[in-house]
Amino acid sequence: MTAAPASLLGGLEKNNLRQLALSALRRAITTGELAPGTHLVETELSEKLRISRGTLREAMRQLQQEGLISAGARGRLAVRHLDAADVHDIFQVRAALEGLAARMLSEQDDRDAIVAELEEGIRRMEHSADGDLDERIEADLGFHQLLCSLTGNKTLLHSWKSLEGSIRMSVMYAGVGQALSNMSAHRHSGIVAAIRTGDALGATRAVEDHMHETARMLTSDGDGDAA
Repeated sequence: MTAAPASLLGGLEKNNLRQLALSALRRAITTGELAPGTHLVETELSEKLRISRGTLREAMRQLQQEGLISAGARGRLAVRHLDAADVHDIFQVRAALEGLAARMLSEQDDRDAIVAELEEGIRRMEHSADGDLDERIEADLGFHQLLCSLTGNKTLLHSWKSLEGSIRMSVMYAGVGQALSNMSAHRHSGIVAAIRTGDALGATRAVEDHMHETARMLTSDGDGDAA
């Protein structure tokens, strides 16, 4: 058997390092380990992650595209700081995208398979209720991504994914305690119920109400139960 060229294996290793660095940095930002406003110093981060500065820059470019970090004065990169207006803006766009997805799904003639997959997504959220923060966030966002994915509209899904970094930051906007209290499976059931009955307007409104209430709770000082 002919061995694979060394250059291909080298590229694979580099890509793996970039992906690992990207995942580590993304998690550090979305969990608050790297707090909003933290300046990202290449020499320090490359040493901590044990990667080259070139590989680190590639990962940081991706994070910038995702909206997790931003360039400030003199081009210095820092963890993006969201304010309440940013959170509301993000959820407005989510409402538009996911509302469209819910409407499209409710207009399908055969919705049984769609509803079954969405209900499985809700069950994953229920099973993650006793898990750690990462598990609960992934289950929650997994349901919303599934909502878009099931439409088969690649542009819609791509648009949602382009917001994913900002969505993750907005979920953590009020801190870990509020993020955890704002995640519940039962609030997603109304969306699925409207899709099941083919109520396009009801499904759209369910998503819009869901997003409005979540944004309100994330930016308020009181306790809530939204996600």
